[in-house]
Amino acid sequence: MTAVSTTAPAAPPALGEGRQLPRTDLLLLAVSVAGISLSAPLISATAAPALAIAFWRNGMSVAVLGPYALWRHRAELRGIPRRALALAAAAGLLLALHFALWMPSLRMTSVASATALVTTTPLWTILLMRLFGVRAPRLVWIGTGVAFAGVLVLTGVDLSVSARALLGDGLALAAGAAAAGYMLLGAEVRRTVSTTAYTLVCYATCAVALLAVCLLTGVRLSGWSAGAWWQIFLLMVSAQLLGHSLSNRVVRTLGPSITSTAILLETPGAALIAAVWLGQWPPAAAYPAVGLILLGLVLVARAERR
Repeated sequence: MTAVSTTAPAAPPALGEGRQLPRTDLLLLAVSVAGISLSAPLISATAAPALAIAFWRNGMSVAVLGPYALWRHRAELRGIPRRALALAAAAGLLLALHFALWMPSLRMTSVASATALVTTTPLWTILLMRLFGVRAPRLVWIGTGVAFAGVLVLTGVDLSVSARALLGDGLALAAGAAAAGYMLLGAEVRRTVSTTAYTLVCYATCAVALLAVCLLTGVRLSGWSAGAWWQIFLLMVSAQLLGHSLSNRVVRTLGPSITSTAILLETPGAALIAAVWLGQWPPAAAYPAVGLILLGLVLVARAERR
């Protein structure tokens, strides 16, 4: 999740108080959703090991972000408190775990299933926060229950397909949980550290961790066709620079509820792209399950808005 803005998001006026949504930001949000939706089909189609794709995706992002961060935030990077630096590195390790789990899942189960399950990150975030004593509104728990009901239905459908598909579902679900830990740690670090400085430390840690895993497990990091390299580069541009960076840009004006709810369109968007491009049509019974997951996440977003 690349984010390059360095100022704290300004709270937008509440809906119903005469706030008009900027058309430019709505267009940018649409581009963001399209970029993120392209991520899963691209990973599924790229003829390279999933862990290698994860490493290069992060490594390229560091190469793009690094010069800017070192130019504009050199003093801040040198003076990051030790605790914040440790938390940023821990967030990077959790992000590496997220990629290491989710990307292989796309080769084991359908793009629709893997994307729906990994977007349960907000639900895992709520559960983790509850462990630390943060109480959530009733609508949040209703949404969580609906979404997890969809998870159970979806995994049951994929179990009827194959044990491999079920394992892929488990990896995607665990990837969503790892992403929740990454987001919570990142939120804590960004209380005192700019987003650019935090992102550089986090992504660099993630890339180093993934590189170590690739070297230890013998995953090949090169020797692919030019087409595969272009797909990895397109993944970095679409999912990182256009996808997550633009969503971070528009959240300042549109607010977290609208932005997070729109990002849920990644699931049907990725499923549609996979169906048209890869001919990957999930079982008919999977669609109601995906619908339940999305409904649960929408309820959570509505509770956040209230």
